[in-house]
Amino acid sequence: KGFLAPDFTLATLEGETVTLSDLRGQAVIVNVWASWCGPCRMEMPAFKEVYNEYKERGLVILAVNSTSQDTRTAVEKFVAEFQLPFSIPLDAEGEVARLYRVSALPSTFFVGRDGIITKVVIGGPLAESTLRAEVESLLAEELP
Repeated sequence: KGFLAPDFTLATLEGETVTLSDLRGQAVIVNVWASWCGPCRMEMPAFKEVYNEYKERGLVILAVNSTSQDTRTAVEKFVAEFQLPFSIPLDAEGEVARLYRVSALPSTFFVGRDGIITKVVIGGPLAESTLRAEVESLLAEELP
């Protein structure tokens, strides 16, 4: 918290490339998860709901799958089951897990428009009300 979010570039499930620093100016949630993780499964509907409500205001969710501990097939099944509308970057080499010192799944990082991490939540599931409050705070920030 309080530091510039470490930059990363990952391929998404759809085969596109996403780079965190390219999203500067937007409110970003980086959520690191795995398909076998119970709390991850429990909180995903809240992420979907909040994303659908706030995407027009500039919210970006990067649901980074910890693919080094998961399988692509399981990820595809999970995404289809929950009909996730946001980007699913695949952390195949564990790069994001290392950069962000992820010690438990899920781990969620709230990144302000300026690229600074405003809040870190290790573990879950995150309540929709908590997510909503953090997103409101991120979106209220002015760009420097």
